[in-house]
Amino acid sequence: MPLDIIQGESRDRTTAQALAKNLKQYISEGTLYLGYPVIATADAKIDVDALLVSQQKGVIAFKLAQNIPSSEAEIQEEIEQQDRLFNALESHLGRHEMLRKGRQLAVIPQTATVYASPPPTELSEGESDGYFGDLENLNVWIDTLYPIDKGYEEAVQAALQRVATIKPKKKRSSVQDVSSKGAILKEIEKGIANLDRWQKAAAIESPEGPQRIRGLAGSGKTVVLALKAAYLHTQHPDWRIALTFHSRSLYEQMDDLVTRFTFEHSNDQPDEEHLKIIHTWGSSSRPGVYSMIARALGEVPRNWAYARATYGMDNAFQGICAELLSIAESKTINPIFDAVLIDEAQDLPPEFFRLVYLFTKHPKRIVWGYDELQKLSESAMPTTDELFGLGENNASLINLDNREGQPRRDIVLPICYRNTPWALSTAHALGLGVYRAEGLVQHPDEPKLWEEIGYNILQGSLKEGSYVALERSADSYPEYFSRLLDAQDAVKVESFTNEEAQDAWIAEQIHKNLTEDELEHDDILIVLPDSYRAKSRAPRLIRQLQSRGIKSHLVGVNSSTDRVFQSGSIALAHIYRAKGNEAPMVYAIDVQKAATEKNFLTARNTLFTAITRSRSWVRIVGFGDSMHTIEKEINQIVSNEYQLRFKIPTESELAALRHLNRERSTADEKAVRQYADTLHSMLSDLEKGEMSIDDLPPALRTRLANLQLESNDDNY
Repeated sequence: MPLDIIQGESRDRTTAQALAKNLKQYISEGTLYLGYPVIATADAKIDVDALLVSQQKGVIAFKLAQNIPSSEAEIQEEIEQQDRLFNALESHLGRHEMLRKGRQLAVIPQTATVYASPPPTELSEGESDGYFGDLENLNVWIDTLYPIDKGYEEAVQAALQRVATIKPKKKRSSVQDVSSKGAILKEIEKGIANLDRWQKAAAIESPEGPQRIRGLAGSGKTVVLALKAAYLHTQHPDWRIALTFHSRSLYEQMDDLVTRFTFEHSNDQPDEEHLKIIHTWGSSSRPGVYSMIARALGEVPRNWAYARATYGMDNAFQGICAELLSIAESKTINPIFDAVLIDEAQDLPPEFFRLVYLFTKHPKRIVWGYDELQKLSESAMPTTDELFGLGENNASLINLDNREGQPRRDIVLPICYRNTPWALSTAHALGLGVYRAEGLVQHPDEPKLWEEIGYNILQGSLKEGSYVALERSADSYPEYFSRLLDAQDAVKVESFTNEEAQDAWIAEQIHKNLTEDELEHDDILIVLPDSYRAKSRAPRLIRQLQSRGIKSHLVGVNSSTDRVFQSGSIALAHIYRAKGNEAPMVYAIDVQKAATEKNFLTARNTLFTAITRSRSWVRIVGFGDSMHTIEKEINQIVSNEYQLRFKIPTESELAALRHLNRERSTADEKAVRQYADTLHSMLSDLEKGEMSIDDLPPALRTRLANLQLESNDDNY
């Protein structure tokens, strides 16, 4: 792989590009950061104009000199500046135990000061350990350097990418059995976290304007956004930055990541007045982006009760954002943010983005992370025009074109680190109905999206009407999945006759997870599919767990809404609480609903989301006759070696699917349930003889008869 260039903030982009062009000619691997994030010492913050990390040539920090020194004092200052750069970098690397060999630093960094033309001989031929010279002679000096020992290469990358601190806090010291699930997790987690080439670009490259970061759930967008927020906060401590998200359960994770990353950058805690980690909406006790904008307009923020009563559960946030937007568009706006970073952008309405646009200072540094194919039936992610609207003369407000030599504005993260390839293939197959007897239930508009999200074409082509066989590509997931996990154990399906039998099995399996598999309580997540019935459904499973001495909690009911996992307690969460979170072992329960629900498109999407919460193992569990439908589909997935084999729908077939399997709104779904309950009650009375069909008004009897005739006609 050629030298990867990361376009960070550079004081002299022209000289930085010249350095990059020069190095690419004779260094064939590694990463060159142009405008590396500052390195903090006890006394000051040191700017690094460029940083090369190469296995062949080691670590080199560059200072790009503006002027050639002429006096003895200026020459001495140049030497001292390079010494300070070396000392800061050595100190930063020295903080990491994994980079020490005995009492010495295992990787000794180098420093170079580069001038536009040859500097005085007192510098270029002096006794300094670093390089002082022009680009023309730089490669001669670099050729004298030594490579990084391969045993330290990953540790160097982690230390310099500021991600060494996100290694799991757990020591898993209680693990004794080397073949247990706990031991497998320990092996996975002891590996040093490293950003891939796309994540590095997304975290460090910040254009003068908007930026979109997209990829599958689990591709690292949350970590990248947290790292970017800490980077911007350290580079520009006077900026007012908001890092926002839509799932309240992300509060703890975001706060923890940003705090650790900021400390890595600056040796200090983040300034909460200038870097705000806030929910998109906010609450009476905690501000959010929406509530901050409302108060900036002199408006009282709307609460959940008002929003739900006025706009319904599904459109509550969109409704209040639309209200506020109409007010904002009639006033002179004083922006309150210098930069806004948005996670879970796929869950947010355009009105929210337009409010953020209005209240972010020029040049509109708005960064949003978008989950590709989070809703399996969506045709494509919204365009920037759809999200932000249009300006004068219908001109686009946002431009995401990537430009040569400039920080990228649109970055795709192609590797999924969360889900095993077997779990993700299973989730996509079930979500789309690939092996459903009646055929697909949904499909994205753009078939080429399959390649973008990491699938290889084994047979056929990605054309409308074509039969195709797809498989997760080997470079779309980390290698340790195949090395440490087994497909048959990674994804299991279990079917039971009734709910009680299902719950008893789940409780028994979790008991085994804790006592034999050496997992811990917060390694496990139980996902309930129905958010409306979670409060009444969960207690029955909780009692089964209690009978085996296992403590558990329903997230947001007998625990905080802002926190999913608790030490010593198993988390049960309905699908909206679980979203945005993950666990090594996931139990997706009551999944027969994906085959029985009238609004089964929603049920299929819910099942997809539940399965993709899993980081290592997933148990897909249900009961009743309908569960055999799901079980049969999964068995077909396994027999096809986790390949997706289906016919890509034509445009007309896709339109028919969308019409037939359209998702109902919450209000529609509630109405259907009420009508079904009423009809069930009436039919029961008819069957018991407590009511006669003749008791119905004649007009109603005629309409029912006509509907029956129409139904019979449709069957031919």
